[in-house]
Order: sequence, then structure tokens, then C-alpha cells
Amino acid sequence: MKIYAPWEKTFERIATPFEHFLHAQTTTGIVLIFMTVLALVLANTPLTHEYAHFFHTKVNLEVGSWQLSHTIHHWINDGLMAIFFFLIGLEIKREILIGELSNIKVAILPILAAIGGMVLPALIYLGINNGTEGAVGWGIPMATDIAFAISALVLLGKRVSPALVTFLVALAIVDDLGAVIVIAFFYTDQINMLPLGLAALSFIVMIVFNRVGVHMILPYFIVGLFMWFFMLESGVHATIAGVIAAMAIPSKPKRSPLDFTTHARNLLDEYDNYPVATDHMMHEKQKAILLNVKDRIDSVGSPSARLEHDLHLPVSLIIIPLFALANAGISIDFSSIGETIVTPVSLGIVAGLLLGKLLGIAGVAWLAIKLKIAKLPEGSTMSQIFGVAFLGGIGFTMSIFVADLAFLGNETSIFQAKVGILAASLIAGLFGYFWLRFVAVKATP
Repeated sequence: MKIYAPWEKTFERIATPFEHFLHAQTTTGIVLIFMTVLALVLANTPLTHEYAHFFHTKVNLEVGSWQLSHTIHHWINDGLMAIFFFLIGLEIKREILIGELSNIKVAILPILAAIGGMVLPALIYLGINNGTEGAVGWGIPMATDIAFAISALVLLGKRVSPALVTFLVALAIVDDLGAVIVIAFFYTDQINMLPLGLAALSFIVMIVFNRVGVHMILPYFIVGLFMWFFMLESGVHATIAGVIAAMAIPSKPKRSPLDFTTHARNLLDEYDNYPVATDHMMHEKQKAILLNVKDRIDSVGSPSARLEHDLHLPVSLIIIPLFALANAGISIDFSSIGETIVTPVSLGIVAGLLLGKLLGIAGVAWLAIKLKIAKLPEGSTMSQIFGVAFLGGIGFTMSIFVADLAFLGNETSIFQAKVGILAASLIAGLFGYFWLRFVAVKATP
């Protein structure tokens, strides 16, 4: 009998791409909590100066007379977050092609709920901030932090149906797509057409790679890097390049699954025909056969699926936590926190994320079900949809990201926005979790 090393059994269990996705989001949520607390501690202790100084340190890239110079904070938000958006692009593409958004009958409820959960928070925010300089931040409460929201739901285990988890995933994916559109069209100050044209040309080159059957990752990476740089220079936020690049990555495998099965069986039969060498070492021919099998495995998996799988861990454990560490550290004067939270910017975000998301998601879902446009996810109830709608009010990562874009250079408004985001996200997460755990009516078998 095999003796397993710690965690080995967990890693040997076969998991679907969707399960890998859920595990990655749960991991992200746990690490995010730690890094957020760490950022707040650093920003509110004697280390606050060193904390701020580190993220404002300039890092330069130089080639001859050409130079690209940005702070560490800027490199994280415009550079590393482009990889995060690239992963979002891959997830959106997968959901549309083969996931929950591929079947319109199944997808209609999360799509409508997501639209309601974006429009209503923006309207509530604008209602509170109309006519003020803070009105530009209307896109902040539209976002849902997919990692935190899914983490809270997954932690509930069997108390919620798998279909409810899938509903939240699909809703969050549509929400992410909405956030990308808002960033691209509404938070771009000035467009430089030449770099934007070069970015478009780079995308066309990637599409040509796809159409002629290039499945190697390296060519897409090189051209995608140029596209990111051109997008950075164009004035359109550089992270959008990540989403656009993801659309060009091939989603179809080089070989069909049936072709793989036939050839793999033949190769494995040939492998068994060679005797095991001394000391349990493989025959040289067997090594060559295994390499051939590996090539066949790579060819039957699509580049987009491989990239999505490979990027989940670094994005979950490095990029998003670094973003939280760099952006969640706000110095809080607790004596004036009451005054800050009732400023129009903070109040608009809190009302948008709590009331707007609740009414937008649960209200639109209820209306769609009553009008028989859609039906409840299997094994779930409207009471549970209500709890999920509250979890949708966890803005955090994407909301902070939009706040930095909306109030660029306005430190006071950014501070007020982050206070509102943190307060609303905490309330939404706790209320949504405890509602689903202790109050929500479960579906009858």
C-alpha cells in the first residue's frame, strides 16, 4: 500500500478545470485577507513611511536611450495586473465557449442579475454624488471581487448547492467583463492613436497566429508584450491588453481527443514491450516513448486551457496579494472615520455595494424568475439568491483598481473611496456568509 506524503493525496485527486478555478479563487481569498490586514497594519504603525516609500520607489527599464520608468506601485497596477486581466480574459472566453455562459437558457439568469448588479449601484452612487467632483467614481461600486465572493460561498460547503456556486461564478465573470468595458471606455483620459493602432496591429498578428495553427505560447507572449507596451503608451489602460490578448489564444487543441487516445494506446503498448533495465531504470527507448506521449498530451490540450491552469497559482498567490499589499494600506484616523464614511464618495460606494448590489442582483433575478424568463439554479432558493446578492457587494480588488483610475492624482477622494470599499466589502461579506449559513431557507429535496 502506498504511503502518501502530506497533501500528496489531495494533489493526486483528479480535478476538473472548474474545480481548479474554485480552489484558486478560495486560495486567493484567504491570502487576500492576510495581505489586506498586513497592508492596514503597515499603514497605521511607525512603519508607514517605509511602506509608502517602498511602493513609490522608481524601477527603470533601459535599452540604449529608450527608458521606461515607473514606481513599484505603478508596475504592479499596470504591469502585473495585466496578467490578472489576461487570466480574466481566458476565464470569460472559456465560460462563453464551453462554460455556464455557453447555454443561453442557463446563462440568462446570471447575465441579467450581473447587469442589474452593475447598473443599480452606479445609479445609486451617481444619485448621491451628482454634481460633485466625486461623480466620476460611478464605476467603483459596479465591481464584485470574484475571489472573496466565491471563497465565502465555497466555505459554506454542502449548505449551498453546486448550481448556486456556478451561478455566482457566471455572475462574477459577467461582472468582470462589465468592469473591463467600463475601464476601457470611461476611464481613459486621452488616446494616442499611433500606439493604439500598433496595439491593434499586434492583436491582428496574434489572430493570424491562431488562424494558421500556431500552438506554441512563446510567439503569443512576445507579441502580447509589445501590445501591452503600445496600450500603455496609447492612454488606454494597459491592463486591457491582457483581456484582448486572451481572446487571441487558441481554445482548440492541435489534435482531437480520439486521435490522442488511439496513438497513446499504441505508444503505451510499445512501452510495455521493452524489459525494465537493471535497478528499475527505464530502457532508453521507453524514455523516448514517454516524451512522445508527453508531446501528444500537450497537443490534445488547448493553449488557453494550459495557460489558465498554469496562471491560476501565480496570480492567486503573488499578483493579487501584491496588489492588495500595495493598494489596501490606508492610514486611518479613527477619530475622524465617522466623518469620512459619510462623505459623498464613501457613502455612495457603501450604498452602491450594499443596497445597489442587493437590489440589482436579487431584485432582477426575482423579476426574471417571476416573468419566467429564467429559473432558479437547481437546489437553491430565492433566500439563498438574496445571500449571494450580498456577497456580490464585496468589491475590493476591482473596486480599488477602478478607484485609482477614477480619482487619479486626487489622494483625498482615493482615501474616501478605499474607506468606503473596505467598509462595504467587510459588511457584505460577513452578512452574506452568515445569512447563507444560518438564515437562508434551503431547497427541499
